[in-house]
Amino acid sequence: MNSEELYQRALKRIPGGVNSPVRAFGAVGGTPRFARRARGARLWDEDGREYVDLCMSWGPLPLGHAHPEVVEAVCRVAQDGTSFGVATAAEVELAELVARAMPSVPMLRLVCSGTEAVMSAVRLARAATGRECVIKFAGGYHGHADSMLVQAGSGALTGGVPSSPGVPAALARLTLVCRYNDLEDVARTLQEHAGKVAAILVEPVAGNMGLVTPAAGFLPGLRRLADRSGALLVFDEVITGFRVAWGGAQERYGVRADLTCLGKVIGGGLPVGAYGGRPELMRQMSPAGPVYQAGTLAGNPLAVAAGLATLRVLQRDGVWAELEAAGTALAAALREGALAAGVAASVVQLGSLCTPFFCPSPPRDLDGAKAADTAAYARLFHGMLDQGVYLPPAQFECSFGSLAHGPEEVAQVACAARAAFAGVAAAARRD
Repeated sequence: MNSEELYQRALKRIPGGVNSPVRAFGAVGGTPRFARRARGARLWDEDGREYVDLCMSWGPLPLGHAHPEVVEAVCRVAQDGTSFGVATAAEVELAELVARAMPSVPMLRLVCSGTEAVMSAVRLARAATGRECVIKFAGGYHGHADSMLVQAGSGALTGGVPSSPGVPAALARLTLVCRYNDLEDVARTLQEHAGKVAAILVEPVAGNMGLVTPAAGFLPGLRRLADRSGALLVFDEVITGFRVAWGGAQERYGVRADLTCLGKVIGGGLPVGAYGGRPELMRQMSPAGPVYQAGTLAGNPLAVAAGLATLRVLQRDGVWAELEAAGTALAAALREGALAAGVAASVVQLGSLCTPFFCPSPPRDLDGAKAADTAAYARLFHGMLDQGVYLPPAQFECSFGSLAHGPEEVAQVACAARAAFAGVAAAARRD
């Protein structure tokens, strides 16, 4: 069956026809593609079409799809069982490897998703400080736990419901929203709620309103404000962890968090998450302490095997320079396409992540991201799709490169970008 037929079948059994909202093409229009298989930097859909993939499962595949070492590790472990509900040696090994990469995470707890990681870290921060309020940033997405769906980014922003029905008002009031890259706003909020803020929760590099990078001094400033106020600084590195540097954004920007949330890459494409920090904090978690959190499938052996295989490759010499080069080349291909078409666009890039915005300068916060022309992005998306390149089907998401995006893929993206941006320019002239 093709994607259209599968979508019509799915609409009868699955809300909106998809199991995660942004897959539905709601922000760009058209029929969502149904994937059949993927390898390296390429994806094939049920219609038989081949794409250079710049979505890459939304980030967990820095090695590319179906990397042989990851596939071999998962197949080997699966022969001995897919789930035990009993501790395994590999869980300990993964925790040790993460701790070596991230000095601020000497102790961690594995969970099954980024949502669980953030939800648990916030619970721990509240318990450790005896406070209830949490500061987050407009456009930051930290999963779909009730307290976090307040002015959220990613699919919540794309769907136009950043404060979801079903979230109790009493919980929403405990979430204080500040502007990303605005230290004065954070300082003012801390002063207005003195002694009540348990945590400052932030994506150190915003990845869910499109890619928005931290201004100089923003992250060190958050560290100082957290220390001064007695709040914990919590970094949501679900996207940036093992993506922008071996030690994540904390290594790249030289700022340590009290608690760190991880996901995506440490599962190598399988469902996983983690949260961690200093032992005196983490030992408050059950069974070592009174703060409860549990998960039957936490530390699933297949996910841990995929994560270990991925991280071992990322440890090798030259890998991070290669990832940076792939991201730089892909972003340059998009910029050159916009320039050739005379389209005002800003392509924000960091490491192997990038986002094209249809605005003259890179956004600094959610207001700047929302000012971008999302209709133009939708035209770009379909223009690239027609040329065999699969971008994320929403403006407020990141594109991802990988070690598998070589010169051939970059050349195809460049050719597609010239045609797609020319189509955007033509549509603008008609309008």
